[in-house]
Amino acid sequence: MQLYQTREDKIFNWINIVLIGIFTLVILYPLLFVVFASLSDPTKIFDNPVLLWPQGFTLEGYKRVFENPDIWMGFKNAVIYTVLGTAINVVMTTLAAYPLSRSDFRGRNVITILFTFTMFFSGGLIPTYLVNQALGIVNTMWVMVLPGAISVYNMIIMRTYFQQNIPKELEESAFIDGATDMQLLVKVVLPLSTPIIAVMMMFYGVGRWNGYFDAMIYLSDRELFPLQLILREILVQNQMGDAANQAIMGSGQSEVNMIKQSIKYAVVIVSSLPVLIFYPIVSKYFEKGIMVGAIKG
Repeated sequence: MQLYQTREDKIFNWINIVLIGIFTLVILYPLLFVVFASLSDPTKIFDNPVLLWPQGFTLEGYKRVFENPDIWMGFKNAVIYTVLGTAINVVMTTLAAYPLSRSDFRGRNVITILFTFTMFFSGGLIPTYLVNQALGIVNTMWVMVLPGAISVYNMIIMRTYFQQNIPKELEESAFIDGATDMQLLVKVVLPLSTPIIAVMMMFYGVGRWNGYFDAMIYLSDRELFPLQLILREILVQNQMGDAANQAIMGSGQSEVNMIKQSIKYAVVIVSSLPVLIFYPIVSKYFEKGIMVGAIKG
């Protein structure tokens, strides 16, 4: 049944459509600009500061990026840190959230308060560095995946999901059948928790992939640098790495600057592709997981 719309309703709807369209363009244009600039002739980017399509189509920037061994090294390290770190995050968050969701777990409220306390107060950067140094993980792969194994915010969301979506009757029936706590978690709870696990993978994975500050603080061995730290060198410090500099050494200074500009845009696209590919895979679970997990604290 179609509801009758007055003239005022139609005007209001059109205004909303126009405003949403403008807002969408404002958000999308910076992304489109980077894509178009990465495919454009660098000399024409400055002639057309507002790009609506590629100017002088070229793949030179991408060619230079894939010829740079630092990019491949950083990409490999970023994949390792993201996959391993996300796996540790999801496992540790699950092991913390599930016991706190059980009403028969004594002291769960006190433990939750202690967890929450760390969201507002922490030791700071220097004590954290000293702790990691004492553990012997500074300038190793493990300093990128072990610290921050649990996000309290994500743990609370997962705990709430368990409380709201895992029937107590199901748990009781599993115990009657002789299941242990670990068997209940693995064989009953986790198969029913696909949405929230996908959301946790999304949160942790994107954070791990985009993170560069920890690498900048804790890593001094260039062989361990993730992609985002290499990207920071290119974008902020205007450093291309020895291999990349040698590749463009024979060009004139103006041409070198243009090539560097093209490489900058291409690196941004290359570093963003994994997230753009991963997000649609888990997006169908995202709304359900985050909304149900945030209904009640």
